[in-house]
Amino acid sequence: MTYDRPLANLFHQLGGGTFPPVVETYDRGKTIFFPGDPAERVYVLIKGAVKLSRVYEAGEEITVALLRENSVFGVLSLITGHKSDRFYHAVAFTPVEILSVPIEQVEKALKQDPNLSMMMLQGLSSRILQTEMMIETLAHRDMGSRLVSFLLILCRDFGVPGQEGIRIDLKLSHQAIAEAIGSTRVTVTRLLGDLRQKNMISIHKKKITVHNPVILSQQFT
Repeated sequence: MTYDRPLANLFHQLGGGTFPPVVETYDRGKTIFFPGDPAERVYVLIKGAVKLSRVYEAGEEITVALLRENSVFGVLSLITGHKSDRFYHAVAFTPVEILSVPIEQVEKALKQDPNLSMMMLQGLSSRILQTEMMIETLAHRDMGSRLVSFLLILCRDFGVPGQEGIRIDLKLSHQAIAEAIGSTRVTVTRLLGDLRQKNMISIHKKKITVHNPVILSQQFT
């Protein structure tokens, strides 16, 4: 099997016949791994989007990243250099297809293939940038500002340019957006309605188009 994603192709070749990679599918909202689970495999996202979050003692869940196709995750043990449990809660934000490889195989491949190391480094750098942007988003106390900031992140990572603006190539329910920014579905519905009335966005079949990201960003700066 081959993919149109170079990282997925590299991972697919890692195990050979001894430790073949595993391809799994998850419906939206299904957990891929919980905090505290043993870190035994490394994952590459082939299709869809995955949400990484931290759950705190008070029950509050904070989204730290929304991963796009060809992202690698579940790599904390590789970075720290020793076996560690999962730090994040990984959930399918949309229906997803994921390829996974035993962590030992990835460690071996990283030592042998500089190309893989560089591709993973590039992916992790993008992840760190997005996490910083999500932290900035959640720092806004005003929910309208949070929503706009989140839409701009989605434009950056999932946006497809078109005649009407930037279409976010994800089917987003109001509940899913609310969970990502720490709001409620009712509030998100009202705020999206306000943006539609101002002709800042349009929504078709749960896909949001931002007509002009620059103008949208100026609403809350």
